[in-house]
Amino acid sequence: MDENSLNPVPFSEPPYLRGLPSPYYKETHLQFQKACRKFVWNNLLKDAVEYEKANLVPEHVFDTFCKANMLLPNLPAPLPVEWLKKLGIHDILGVKVDDWDYMHCGIWLDEMSRSGIAGPSASLTAGFAFGIPPIIKYGSKELQEKFLPDLLTGKKRACIAITEPGAGSDVANIATTAAKSADGKHYILNGSKKWITNGIWSDYTTMAVRTGGPGAKGLSVLVVPLKGHPGVSMRRMSVMGQKTGGTTFIDLDDVKVPVGNLVGKEGDGMKIIMNNFNHERLTIAVGVTRQARMALSAAFMYALKRDAFGKKLMDQPVVRHRLAKAGAEVETMNAWTEQILYQLCHMERREADIRLGGITALAKAKSAIVLNKCAQCAVLLFGGNGFTATGQGELVEMIYRDVPGARIPGGSEDVLLDLAIRQLVKVYQAGEQMLGKANL
Repeated sequence: MDENSLNPVPFSEPPYLRGLPSPYYKETHLQFQKACRKFVWNNLLKDAVEYEKANLVPEHVFDTFCKANMLLPNLPAPLPVEWLKKLGIHDILGVKVDDWDYMHCGIWLDEMSRSGIAGPSASLTAGFAFGIPPIIKYGSKELQEKFLPDLLTGKKRACIAITEPGAGSDVANIATTAAKSADGKHYILNGSKKWITNGIWSDYTTMAVRTGGPGAKGLSVLVVPLKGHPGVSMRRMSVMGQKTGGTTFIDLDDVKVPVGNLVGKEGDGMKIIMNNFNHERLTIAVGVTRQARMALSAAFMYALKRDAFGKKLMDQPVVRHRLAKAGAEVETMNAWTEQILYQLCHMERREADIRLGGITALAKAKSAIVLNKCAQCAVLLFGGNGFTATGQGELVEMIYRDVPGARIPGGSEDVLLDLAIRQLVKVYQAGEQMLGKANL
């Protein structure tokens, strides 16, 4: 693998890169893919495995990506064109910000995950993908002017902080409180946030807090200062995979936050969080599908060259059977994510949030199931080498450790499977009600 080459191993590249016809990709997409692959390889992926072993992606990598506007693809499309032009940003590797769509975003997500491991990419992306979008979509003009210039250019770093020790996928039970000060000028925050990607490096976080009573109606979202801010303490956590992701535990002890840092209105928290999850889950699904490709193509290549019982592994029917089942899952998942990306290019955001919310949750859950299948297939075919953290099987061993990081964050698998059906039922019932009124 290098910055330009297309991997010829079966299942290793999306169909459109293997020269197969696709209705989704225009010339601007194909040109961006080539430029993106070269940039991402030279500035991140060629060293990704070593970064993961060292548990750290150097700070200069983040700076390099920001100077090239190459973390902006994390944002939901269409991009905040007015803000970007105000900051002197007019294109991303030759693609005008006005022309940027979700197909470009999907290409970028796919290329960023081409190392096969999630940590190096995750070390750069959490702020732009999850932390900044609520400010763009729901923040007041004053809030945007206060934070977006530094955040969009990477002068300051951000993250999203929702999960707590006692509230993971159960967002409605968030316990971190934000009570107004006596003079009404500040919120006073108390509580903890856990498993916060990139938190340890972030200057600010878009945080879910409880400003009201119990349940979803009591939630709000604030932009909270982190590094060096009085009352905030952070420590990095050691997790199973995504070693370079900077997973962080945050303690909040009487932390003062200006009331002007409120995103939207008090009580809007659940709506903001749920809408933000749609984009987060889609980005996970696309990246995870590429990880599955990397695991499967590594196993395919190993089976072609490994001798066992007097023949190549690929000459064993049981091996071909495993590869076939995993390959079918990858190609199915890829087709689904491309379909969702294309639909987002042709739908208003409000309509997409309603009609694709459940589907996106289902796609995220399914992508992690596919990754689990492909990673298991790879480790089993590599045998002892797949069980070893060095040598021929080190990549598939790393990918296998990333599987829980795909199945749990962004909404755990079982919760999302249930959520998807509940959302689809709501859409059906709303449609049935509209049909009933039309027939009156």
